[in-house]
Amino acid sequence: MNTKNQTLMRIGLLVGIIIFINIISIRIFQRFDLTESKAYTLSDASKNLVKNLDDKFIAKAYFSGDLPAPYNNYRRYLQDQLDEYRAYSNGNFQYEFIDPSGKEDAIKEAQRYGIPEVQVQVIKEDKMQVEKAVMGVVFMYGDKQETIPVVKELEKLEYDISLNIKKLSQSEQKKVGILSGHGEPVLDKMKEFHQLLQQQYQVQTVSLANGAEVPMDISALVVVAPNEKLQDWETYLIDQYIMKGGKVGFLLNKVKVASLQEQMGQPLDVNLDKLLENYGVRINTDMVRDTRCANITIQQQVGPFMIPSQVQYPYIPVASDFNPKNIIVKNLQPILFYFVSSIDTTLAEKKGVRLEVLVTSSGKSGRMQNVFPISPTMQYTQEMFQEPRLPLAVTLEGNFRSAFENSIPMLDSAMQGKIDFAQKQNSCSNGRILVIGDGDFVVNETGGSASNALFAGNLIDWLIDDVGLTTIRSRETANRPLDEVESGTKTLVKSLNLVVPPVLVIVFGVIRWRMRALRKKRLEMAA
Repeated sequence: MNTKNQTLMRIGLLVGIIIFINIISIRIFQRFDLTESKAYTLSDASKNLVKNLDDKFIAKAYFSGDLPAPYNNYRRYLQDQLDEYRAYSNGNFQYEFIDPSGKEDAIKEAQRYGIPEVQVQVIKEDKMQVEKAVMGVVFMYGDKQETIPVVKELEKLEYDISLNIKKLSQSEQKKVGILSGHGEPVLDKMKEFHQLLQQQYQVQTVSLANGAEVPMDISALVVVAPNEKLQDWETYLIDQYIMKGGKVGFLLNKVKVASLQEQMGQPLDVNLDKLLENYGVRINTDMVRDTRCANITIQQQVGPFMIPSQVQYPYIPVASDFNPKNIIVKNLQPILFYFVSSIDTTLAEKKGVRLEVLVTSSGKSGRMQNVFPISPTMQYTQEMFQEPRLPLAVTLEGNFRSAFENSIPMLDSAMQGKIDFAQKQNSCSNGRILVIGDGDFVVNETGGSASNALFAGNLIDWLIDDVGLTTIRSRETANRPLDEVESGTKTLVKSLNLVVPPVLVIVFGVIRWRMRALRKKRLEMAA
């Protein structure tokens, strides 16, 4: 066989191998994700959702074709995600892409599903132009449907898809109750937190007026920043909700600060200390200060002028010391607390319940006790930050005893006969309680950031024992800052970057010159 035929056979064999690999790759789905957080791999929660589908789940993606960068990448990423869902669904998850460009009927169909035309900026013929495009997905399961109107936040696309699968496939939404009637912030004051909860749960306010019990169809009750005392019989109703299997989150202020313009904070007692101490935890009447904190703007006088300036304010800590073993706070961005109090964790062991600290202050923190001056122009010393890692948020799990096991609350004449003590329960098993020494971190005007709401949403998922999507929701905001290095190391790295490249070029040039000289010498000797 001549050389020409051998070459043709090799080329044919290579082409055959390439075709075979492509055919196999179409039928066998596999991706390799080299990112640390596996950002491009479906989480176990998403896999379990599609594996448990018992009927056909249809996704129709309306996506304009021939979109320029970066929008063409949106389509590719969406298709990759849908491929993964389909691969793990046992054939129940199916999708199709529809290009509505120039098709009025397809555009109207997308709009009926809640997918609008949006304006995108494109560069054509060296000019910036605005064009209309459709970039949405509708999900259909049985006679129900949910929509992602515009695919644009790729980092949270998996969460959005899985959330819609969960909404459509579950028989009914669980309920979350927000306690009201004691000066708590209304839902409109907790916009980010409220909207996040509404994605998965029915949210309603709960009043204990006239002895009304906490409804047992509520999966979790959240007590957020009351500033008026609860009556003993109201704490009894909350206690009995827990004893009957309810889960409660206490987000409480122990020091009341109306605004930063106030000169002093005031201790706040809302009559929940006895209840919490009975369950194994205490919120201290103090304010945590931390060197890792937020900046605030104050007016400072410079000569005859008042100049706004930024100053660090230790009483608004930026907490990022999370429990690395707890899924609730995994991959979270820092949380902003607002005049937060520390938590005493020493009671839990005596009560026989399991306490887990979720968030602490930094290694340079301290506490203010007894009196609470809050002026932003206060002078601070190193001695004020000698109490590291103060607990700020904790969870409790286990078998709880009633705070009213050996007693019942006193009732005034207006409440006589409105509470049935004959049904009193004295214990519960597998209870769940969360406690945070700050109720304002979910309020718009003080905390209320997306990261704060995400943290609070994860806590509610844990209370309800529904943490499946928490892993995805937390992963979307994963932050990977560069490690801090010493100033001397920075200087060394900068110097090496300046010196090493030119030196390498010079060394390479010298080596090349010497090699040429040696080769020339050998040629001369051979001649």
